[in-house]
Amino acid sequence: MRPQPALILRRLFETLLAAFGPQGWWPADTAFEVIVGAILTQNTAWNNVTLAIERLKAKDLLNPQKILSTDPENLRECLRPSGFFNQKARYLLAFCRHLQSHHAGNLSAFLAQDMAALRQELLGIPGIGPETADSIILYAAHQPSFVVDAYTRRILANHGLVPSTIGYEALRHYFMDALPADVYLFQEFHALLVRVGHLYCRKKPRCEPCPVNAAWLDEPMETRSLP
Repeated sequence: MRPQPALILRRLFETLLAAFGPQGWWPADTAFEVIVGAILTQNTAWNNVTLAIERLKAKDLLNPQKILSTDPENLRECLRPSGFFNQKARYLLAFCRHLQSHHAGNLSAFLAQDMAALRQELLGIPGIGPETADSIILYAAHQPSFVVDAYTRRILANHGLVPSTIGYEALRHYFMDALPADVYLFQEFHALLVRVGHLYCRKKPRCEPCPVNAAWLDEPMETRSLP
C-alpha cells in the first residue's frame, strides 16, 4: 500500500535536498524586486528576467512610484529582455497602480495582510495568476502559500502521484494539506522541484541520472516530521 502524501512528500523533499542542497531561492534584494521578478518570469527563462531587472536598477526604476512616473516607453525598453515586454509592462504598471490606489503605495502594509485576503487581492490584479500570486505571497510576503509550476505537475505525474491533468488549485492543496505551513519548507521545496525539473524532468525526461527514482516511493518510510 502506498504511503500517505505527507510521507511521500517528506521523502521527496529529503531526497532532493540531499541531492542539491539548499537553494536559497528567491534571489532579490527587496520585496518589490521579488514581485517584479514574479511578474517578469512568466513565459521566459530566469536569466532573461535578471537582465531586465538589471536594466531597471541601472535606471533607478526598481520602485513602484518611479515605475508609475517614468515614460512607458522607457519601462518597456527596460523589460525587453524578459520577452512579451509590452504585456509585462502593462502588468507591472497595473500592480503599481493598484498598490498606489488601494494602499497609498505602502508595500509593507499590502504584504502584511492575511494570506487569504492577500491572495484574493493579487488574483484581482491584471496579469497576476495563481502561480505569480503564490510566488509573491511565499517569497515577498513570507507567508506559507505553496507555489505550483509546470515542473511540479510533471514530476509528480510522471511518478504516478497525481493525474497529469490535475488543476493548479488541486495540486497546491495536495502539498498544503499534507505539509506543515512552513515558509522555509515551502520555499526550498518549490526551488528544489524547479531544479530537478530543469535538469531532468523535461518534456523528454532524463530519468536514469535523476535523484528522484520511482522505487523509493514504495519503500518503507519513517514517520519523523519535516523540519
